[in-house]
Amino acid sequence: MHDSLVMAGPTDEIISPAGTALLTEVERERAARFARESDRRDFIAAHILLRRCAAKVTGVPEDRLTLLQVCEYHGPGHGRPYLAEIPRLGVSLSHSRGYVCAAAGPGRIGVDAENVPPGPVDESLAAQFLAPAERPLVHDNEALIRLWVRKEALIKRGELTMDGLRETDLSGLPLDVPARPRALRWEGRHLLEWRTGSGVAVCAVADHPITLG
Repeated sequence: MHDSLVMAGPTDEIISPAGTALLTEVERERAARFARESDRRDFIAAHILLRRCAAKVTGVPEDRLTLLQVCEYHGPGHGRPYLAEIPRLGVSLSHSRGYVCAAAGPGRIGVDAENVPPGPVDESLAAQFLAPAERPLVHDNEALIRLWVRKEALIKRGELTMDGLRETDLSGLPLDVPARPRALRWEGRHLLEWRTGSGVAVCAVADHPITLG
């Protein structure tokens, strides 16, 4: 196992009774807390897809994989995800408005998906995370969210914190909308990013080349 895999798709195409049955009691409890049914379904679909992605990478059947999260502040069900059976495998997941994605591979890995809002640049968000060299390059929310998902994926890898967002400069990477999934390199890391027709920007970051499955 040398490369990483990311899988993605609409919630309605991924969620199923059989997949839902694989969730742990903690996952079910978290899903039940969502006020909106659409958010609950996105959460469940992402957790199903992570197992599917990890199964593809490792050859371990989905029904033999236990997804866990433990946070020292918020307890079980929060924090960076990992698989009880393969704790050294890097895994990550994300969901946004009916679209979910999951990633698995050796080393550290992170994936993020965010809806691109219409209208002018969200200046309040820009002020929170853009590095000084990035701000002059951002002229619309498309570019803004593209930078956001890249940095959020780095956070999910465990190498960046919210406090360090403005000190992380990604201005050397392109900000145009990729016509198809685009592979990039940044300081030794492998990125794969794309934009869906429904307006969701996605980025995965890993230690090894990433394949979209």
